[in-house]
Amino acid sequence: MKKAISTDKAPAAIGPYSQAIEVNGMIYTSGAIPVNPETQVIPEGVEAQADQAIYNMKAILEAAGTTIENVIKTTVFIKDMNDFTKINEVYAKHFTGTFPARSCVEVARLPKDVLLEIEAIAVK
Repeated sequence: MKKAISTDKAPAAIGPYSQAIEVNGMIYTSGAIPVNPETQVIPEGVEAQADQAIYNMKAILEAAGTTIENVIKTTVFIKDMNDFTKINEVYAKHFTGTFPARSCVEVARLPKDVLLEIEAIAVK
């Protein structure tokens, strides 16, 4: 049975989807974009956006009863592959120890015209 995960510590879904779903102890997050959930402001610059997107993902994981340390796979969608190194620097500050598996793809456009979006799969 699947269970929807929701928290007001991350931006609300902007469409017909859940922030995350739990199935059999696995957490599947939707893409987290860099919107501050309190102010609805999108920070300037790719580093600040990467930080905010990961903070939002962390909040969703915590609402699901797990942490970033239990993430086994992420997918990062970025608007400009030239930002790859900057995003990696921020990513490495949040993920420590054994890094999760990851895919990173450049995309033409993201919701709210943000510079990146990140989704994760974690164990509980």
